[in-house]
Amino acid sequence: MSADDERPANDGHAHRIGRRSLLLGSAAAGAAGAAVAGCGRSGARRAGGFGTRSVIAPGTVLTPTSTVPVGGGIILDATKTVVTQPVAGTFTAFSAVCTHAGCLVTSIESGEIVCPCHTSHFSIVDGSVISGPAPSPLPATPVKRRSTSVVAV
Repeated sequence: MSADDERPANDGHAHRIGRRSLLLGSAAAGAAGAAVAGCGRSGARRAGGFGTRSVIAPGTVLTPTSTVPVGGGIILDATKTVVTQPVAGTFTAFSAVCTHAGCLVTSIESGEIVCPCHTSHFSIVDGSVISGPAPSPLPATPVKRRSTSVVAV
C-alpha cells in the first residue's frame, strides 16, 4: 500500500478541480437546465405552484352567461377558473390549473379544455381527462345560473 492509499479521504486539504472538469460539468448542468425548461411549451403559464387555485366564495359572480359560448367556455384568469356551457343553458366550472404540472389551461377547442404545457385535453362537460399526461380530471367548481350570471355556490 502506498502512502497515498493510507491518507484519510478528508485530509483537510482543498481538492482542485481542473479547468476541463469544471467546464464539462458546467456544460452538462446547462444542458440539463435547457432540457427541463424545454419540457413546457412557449407561452405556457404556471399557476404559482402545483395545484394552486383561488378559493371562490359562494355567491361570487364569475361571468355573465352571455360570455360563455354554447359548446365551449371561457377561462377566467383572476379566479383560475374555466366556465363552460356544454349545452345551451347548462353551466359548469373547473379549476384552470392542469393536474399534470400545474400550468394554467389556455384555450378551449372543439369542446376540449387544453393545457399548453404538455397538451393535456379535458372535457368541457365534466373536466375528465381526454388525452395527455394529466393524471386526474380538473377539479370541479360548483356553479349555478342566477338570472344572467354564472355564480359560484
